[in-house]
Amino acid sequence: MSKKRRHYSGEFKAKVALAALKGDETTSALAARFEIHPSMVSQWKRELLDNAADLFEGSSGKAAQKSQEEVDTLYREIGKLTVERDFLSRRLER
Repeated sequence: MSKKRRHYSGEFKAKVALAALKGDETTSALAARFEIHPSMVSQWKRELLDNAADLFEGSSGKAAQKSQEEVDTLYREIGKLTVERDFLSRRLER
């Protein structure tokens, strides 16, 4: 029977990635110490490096993206309402 997949918390992944960034131990040593596969150590380290800039953007980066999504949604709604209004005004003119 196969083993069930283990799910790791973000805190655990961060601890492993930071240990990998220190460079005191090899990837294999870290994998043995934390009882995970060596490829996971490399993957989590890469994810940390790729997403580190997002941590320092704070809420302004996320807020800007969220507000842009809201603007897009509102423009779609305006377009839909304009089409409905034009359709109904044509029906009333008859």
